[in-house]
Amino acid sequence: MDTLEIKDLHVSVEGKEILKGLNLLIHKGEKVALLGPNGHGKSTLLNAIMGNPRYKITQGEIYFNGENVLAMKVNERSKKGLFLAFQNPVEIPGVISADFFKSALQEHNEKRISLFQFYKTLDDASKDVKIPFEMFNRALNDGFSGGEKKRNEILQMMLLKPKIAMLDEIDSGLDVDAINTVSECINKMFEKEQTGFLVISHYARLFELIKPTRSVVIINGKVALEGGPEVFKRIDKEGYEWIKEELNISIENENEKGMNQVSIGVCATKEIIKNDK
Repeated sequence: MDTLEIKDLHVSVEGKEILKGLNLLIHKGEKVALLGPNGHGKSTLLNAIMGNPRYKITQGEIYFNGENVLAMKVNERSKKGLFLAFQNPVEIPGVISADFFKSALQEHNEKRISLFQFYKTLDDASKDVKIPFEMFNRALNDGFSGGEKKRNEILQMMLLKPKIAMLDEIDSGLDVDAINTVSECINKMFEKEQTGFLVISHYARLFELIKPTRSVVIINGKVALEGGPEVFKRIDKEGYEWIKEELNISIENENEKGMNQVSIGVCATKEIIKNDK
């Protein structure tokens, strides 16, 4: 079974330590809801796993199927089967979407992909995410709406078929129909490919649709609590106050609002760093 293992991970952003000794084990074939107050390390964890250079790993280890992830370049991590859907996908003027997808897909396959096979695969994926095929003649995310950018991220996931997919607020900026579409794609990948998912969201709606098999709560840069779906459901109703009381944890940089009240679309890590300066 494909396994992603994080041991004693410490990560800093612009000189401020965000992760402070995090340990976590993720398996292919499970859907994990990643929860926690804003600024406590959820997005930091995903970016560090994928190799974003802004996130400095000062201590700890990451292994994927026993191989040292930290020794791999970003493209090598991707080819091994790790995938990250960004919270804020960037626009890349001048790079045609279809060319980008073909290059990415070719890099993940040992045998050369014919043009016919590529367009058939792209057409199938576009129907899953409900993106008009003609949009792939445009520059990648250039002029796309927020919802279109997020569905483009899911389309890349459908094309690359990762073993572990990390989704950072993939539902932010989506209307109800788009959230339904994204959740259907996640469930399809889970059922067909047994893809493992690590999903960040501040809203219970997505979790209700994809039905996580496990909940993980990060507080103060560490895993404070693990459990089943009952954990995210309780956080949605009560916020994080009960975790403070029952586990006797003092929450730094407190944001104890329930999931449905938390503002999304803003990088909380950046806000905390800015406010601390």
